[in-house]
Amino acid sequence: MADSERTRRDKRRIQPADPGDQVVVIGLGRFGGSVAEELVRLGFEVLGIDGRAEMVQRYADRLTHVVEADATSDAALAQLGVGDFRHAVVGIGSDIEASVLTTAAIVDMGVPNIWAKAVTRAHGRILERVGAHHIVFPEHDMGHRVAHLVGGRIIDWFQLDEHFAMVETVVPSPLVGRTLGETGVRSKYGVTVVCIKPLGEGFTYATPDTVLEKGAVVVVAGPSERAEGFARLD
Repeated sequence: MADSERTRRDKRRIQPADPGDQVVVIGLGRFGGSVAEELVRLGFEVLGIDGRAEMVQRYADRLTHVVEADATSDAALAQLGVGDFRHAVVGIGSDIEASVLTTAAIVDMGVPNIWAKAVTRAHGRILERVGAHHIVFPEHDMGHRVAHLVGGRIIDWFQLDEHFAMVETVVPSPLVGRTLGETGVRSKYGVTVVCIKPLGEGFTYATPDTVLEKGAVVVVAGPSERAEGFARLD
């Protein structure tokens, strides 16, 4: 899998989190703080941990619980009951040593679902080796995403793995006025139309009889080069 949108897992089945679950977020910088706040908004109980008093104060009224502590300390994490959590996010990035030590500590505690932020590929490989289940490259991922949107034809883009992507785009002009069945999109362009958003309406399923109107938005899935090529048919 590519580093962009990369998800790394061990051989165990990772159980997804459900609203109401408890999640510990360690490191409340821009990435960790944003993740923690969004988790709260989605209905999760969040314990935020950061070694900086100012960050603890900033999030005191935004998260379920916030604690100032040294996350590289096994004793401190144990005292906070981190080993009882099923889900953890390590948002420490710039201090690679602290990131690795913290991740290793919660791996040793048996937390079964660990997401960790990496700032470089080498950092990500180390986090993977110490046992993190998911490695996230926020800066790399956003840069990769923006690069695909800059051209203007692609409205949104999501890479599912190294060679497969979903692309949201306006119906290419060569297909306007034709039904999906007539265009032979899958056989001719190597992509599948997942859904369509007619002008002034919401997204809906596409059928062979769906007419591709000018200005309508479609979401297609397929090999990355083909999906991106479809968006540039004009």
